[in-house]
Amino acid sequence: MRGACSVLLLAMMVLAMAVPMAPAPALEEAPAPSLTGSALSLTFSGPSEGASVTGLLSVTVTTSGTGNVSWLRIDISDGSGWSSIGNRSSSPWFAQVDTTTLSNGSYQLRAVGHDADVGDEVIGFSSNFTVANQVPVITAFNVLNPGAGNGSSSNDRWWFATPANGTLQFRWGASDDDLERATISNVPGSGNPATDGPGTLAYGWDWSPGDLGEGTWNPRLNVLDGSGLSASLTRFIGIDRTGPTIGAITVGSSGGWQADSDITLNGLKTSADDGFGSGVASTDYSLDGTTWQSTTADSLELTLPEGENTVYLRSVDRVGNVGDIAQLPVNVDLTAPEGYGWVVEELTTNRQDPAPIRYVAEDAGSGVDQTTSIIEYGFDTNGVGSIPDITGRWITLGNNAGLNTSLDLQSWATKSGQYLLLRATVVDEAGNTIVTPSASYQVLPGLDLMWNASNTTIDRIIVRPGQTTGAVQIDATLESNEGYDGTVTVRLETAPADRFAAVDWTVMESRTLPAESLENGTVSMTWNLSVTLQGQLDIRVVIDPSDVIDEYDEGNNAIHFVVTGASISPGLVPSFAPSVGLLLLAGLVCSILAQRPRD
Repeated sequence: MRGACSVLLLAMMVLAMAVPMAPAPALEEAPAPSLTGSALSLTFSGPSEGASVTGLLSVTVTTSGTGNVSWLRIDISDGSGWSSIGNRSSSPWFAQVDTTTLSNGSYQLRAVGHDADVGDEVIGFSSNFTVANQVPVITAFNVLNPGAGNGSSSNDRWWFATPANGTLQFRWGASDDDLERATISNVPGSGNPATDGPGTLAYGWDWSPGDLGEGTWNPRLNVLDGSGLSASLTRFIGIDRTGPTIGAITVGSSGGWQADSDITLNGLKTSADDGFGSGVASTDYSLDGTTWQSTTADSLELTLPEGENTVYLRSVDRVGNVGDIAQLPVNVDLTAPEGYGWVVEELTTNRQDPAPIRYVAEDAGSGVDQTTSIIEYGFDTNGVGSIPDITGRWITLGNNAGLNTSLDLQSWATKSGQYLLLRATVVDEAGNTIVTPSASYQVLPGLDLMWNASNTTIDRIIVRPGQTTGAVQIDATLESNEGYDGTVTVRLETAPADRFAAVDWTVMESRTLPAESLENGTVSMTWNLSVTLQGQLDIRVVIDPSDVIDEYDEGNNAIHFVVTGASISPGLVPSFAPSVGLLLLAGLVCSILAQRPRD
C-alpha cells in the first residue's frame, strides 16, 4: 500500500514538470499555470527585453505544444492593471497598439488563450519594454526676405511686395528621431505646395504659382514623423504692392499764411491711408518735385523762404510701395512789423486828463493787425526790469484799442516818482509779432526847487584858520519853477575834504523858510561860516535835506564849495647866492687863464 502511494506521487510530479511554465512579468506577477493538462504554450514575437518602442506596435503570438486555441486576447499593462488591445478568434494571433496614445514608460503584454481541447485558459507574457515616443519639435518656419514684420501674429505679419509671378521661399526645420515629412497649407495663389518627404527632405518650398495676389494669409506647417506623431505651426503673411495715399496735412497751427520760415507739417503718417496693406512707414518730401528726402516722423519741420511755396509729398509703406505725389501749398510771410517808437506826453502829478499813448509801427507786407496788437503798462519803482514791480504784472491798456490809446487814472498825484512802464505787442495779419522792450516814463511832480548857480557864491576859498581870520560868506539864491506856498527847509553842512566814505556831513546851520517865501519863485539868503582848522573843507547848501517836498528834479537841491584853511609860519629861506668856495674857485681859474702866453 505504501509503495503504491509512492508511485502515484512520483507520477504526478513527473506530469507537473512536463507542463510548460509562462515567464513571470516584471510589472505584474503571472498567475500560476493551470494544472488542467493543456499542453499549449503562448509566446510573443517581441518586443525584446528593455526595447524602446515608438509609434505603432504590432505583436504576434505563436503557440507551441498540442492543443486547439479557440480564441485569444492580448492585454497591455503599465503595472497598474491590464487593458485589452485586441481579440482574435482565429489564427494568426496578432494585435496592434498605437503607442502614441500611451504615456511614455515601462509596459508588458499578456496573451490569454482558450484551449478547446481541455476547456481551459492558457496565459503567456512578453518581455518588459519601454514606450518612448518623441513628438516632432518645429525649430524653424519662416519665409525668406520679408519687407516688414515678424510673422508671429495677425497684427504683425510678414509683409512682401512680391509680384504676381514672383516666388515666396518657405523654409522649415524640426527636431525628431524619426522625422518623415512636412506639408504646408493656406498659402497665396492657386493650390498648395507638394509634400516635403518622405525620403529626402528639402526643408522648404519655393512657391511660385504665378498668381500671387495682394492680401493676407496664414500659412500652416504640419510636420509628421514615422511614429505617426505630428506638430504644426502657423505663420502670418501679407502681400502688398499698392502705395499709400497722402491725407489732409495740417500746416502750422492755423493754416493759411505762416509767420515763420520754420514750418511744421503735421499728420504725415496718421492721415495717410494704406488700406489693408503693410502700413505707412515713411513720407518722402521735396521742395522742387525732383530732389526727394524722407522722414519716418508724423510731423516735418521745414525752413521755407518768404512767399508762396509748394511742398511735394508722397507716402511710402513698410515694403517700399510709393504712393501718388500730392502738392501742398505753404505761404510764408517772414516780414515782421517795424516799430518806430512811443509818443507819450509828459506825465506829472497834476495831470487831470487821460494821457495819450501811441506806439508808431507799420508793416509793409500784410499790415498791422490792430485787433490783436496791444499796449501793456504797469508802474515800477525804478523804471527797469521786465515786470513792473509796483503793479506786479503787465496790464493791457484799452479795450481792443490797438496801438493808439490813452491811459486814464483816477489820480496821478499818488504816482509821483513812479515810472510808467510801457511795452507793445505788434502783430501783422500774417501773425508776425514783435514785442518791444519796455520803455519807462517817470511821473514827475510839477514843483522843482533849485539853487541859482550864478547867484550863489562864496567870498573866499583860502583863509587862515580862526574864528575871525577864517570867516567866509556864502550868498545864495533859491528858485522855484512855479509858485510854492509851503515852508522850505535849507541847511548849511560841512565835512573834511579828505574824509572817508563813512564820515557824514556836519550840519552847521538849518533854516526853515516861512510859507509863501517862494510865492514869487525866488528868495535870497546869506550864510556865514568860520574855518578853524587847517586843510580843505567841503561846504554844501542843501534844499529840503529830508526830501519832504516832492520835486521835479531832486538832483539840483545842493550846491558845493571847497575852502582851504592855510597857516603861514616865518622861517629861513636858503639863499640863491653862490657859496664862497665857488667864488674862490672861479677866481683861481680866471688867474690861470690870464697868465697864459699869447700867440
